[in-house]
Amino acid sequence: MAKAARKNHNGGITKSDPYAGADARKGKGKAANNIFKMNTDIGQHILKNPGVAQAIVDKADLKQSDIVLEVGPGTGNLTTRILEKAKRVIAVEQDPRMAAELTKRFQGTPAAKRLELILGDVIKMPELPYFDVCISNTPYQISSPLTFKLLATSPSPRSCVLMFQREFAMRLFAKPGDKLYSRLSVNAQMWAKVDHVMKVGRNNFNPPPQVESNVVRISPKNPRPQISYAEWDGLLRVAFVRKNRVLRAEFLGTVSVMEMLESNYRTFCAQNDIAVDDGPSDTVVPEATMDIDGGTEDNEHDEDMEVDEDDDLPDFFKEERDRKESRAKENPNRKRKGKVAELVRAKVKKVLEEDTGLADKRARLCDEGDFLRLLYAFNQEGIHFS
Repeated sequence: MAKAARKNHNGGITKSDPYAGADARKGKGKAANNIFKMNTDIGQHILKNPGVAQAIVDKADLKQSDIVLEVGPGTGNLTTRILEKAKRVIAVEQDPRMAAELTKRFQGTPAAKRLELILGDVIKMPELPYFDVCISNTPYQISSPLTFKLLATSPSPRSCVLMFQREFAMRLFAKPGDKLYSRLSVNAQMWAKVDHVMKVGRNNFNPPPQVESNVVRISPKNPRPQISYAEWDGLLRVAFVRKNRVLRAEFLGTVSVMEMLESNYRTFCAQNDIAVDDGPSDTVVPEATMDIDGGTEDNEHDEDMEVDEDDDLPDFFKEERDRKESRAKENPNRKRKGKVAELVRAKVKKVLEEDTGLADKRARLCDEGDFLRLLYAFNQEGIHFS
């Protein structure tokens, strides 16, 4: 039986119980490091387990010539280990208090010259600086926009090793028909190879988050797929606004989508010197509604009807709500369409029903090949999404 810890005359802990001494030192360190309260509203959960931090850096397979972008460095627990292996670290930190702590930690050390600190919101940065690898204990609130920003970066980084909320990480791997299958799943798997690295329990953070975490490695494909990222993502934004609706209703049954496609078609014609008849149509058609042509969902899927990727929802969808309210006050149950609007509608219907045969298929069941067929067919008709 281990002997109980005894206090010596100086009030310290004797060596008869080394665990008691460790506990005392741990308590002292905790008090010393509690400099300020973490702001969990912006995802401040500091990774405190050195073993996990080292494993993340090891999985990044850094080279001595690498420039590493670190998002949300916090107090620098990952930064220290990255600087041991990489040429330079560009750390983007939103909280001035954290930035000050990070600066203080490396001030006067040889590594200070190889650390560039950018104070600001990485999502609002118009352009990311050049980097070879991204490593991030990602604030959960920016998981989706950060992933899309990294996927769209050109030139592509070699890899991104990112900590995510477990459910979000699982969406990266999801396949057609899975409950978590989304625009994120299709985009990630189109542009990159996604590997699971490790699970990380909530107790490895200070303060502990309410969810478990996973680390994933996203390795962009090289060469990149020869399609426009803006076009591809624009198509997916439309398809996954309501992933359980059939594509006919997603396109033809949503006013804002048809108005956006009509506007893009006008731009396409103007850029390619194609004359269009912009006069009013003689045909009066019903005002498009949110569900037409058999586009209603099965009742069993009603619980999944929330807008997918709501934080990234295009402005034209949000603005449509205001336009609908305005039209409702004027009671325009039927509306005379212009010839361009009719032409675009006919083209969309042709793509969905004749060219691809995907009109009655739901986005949650479409795979990468289906979306590529859609994009090609739409572009052949002069219909663009960016």
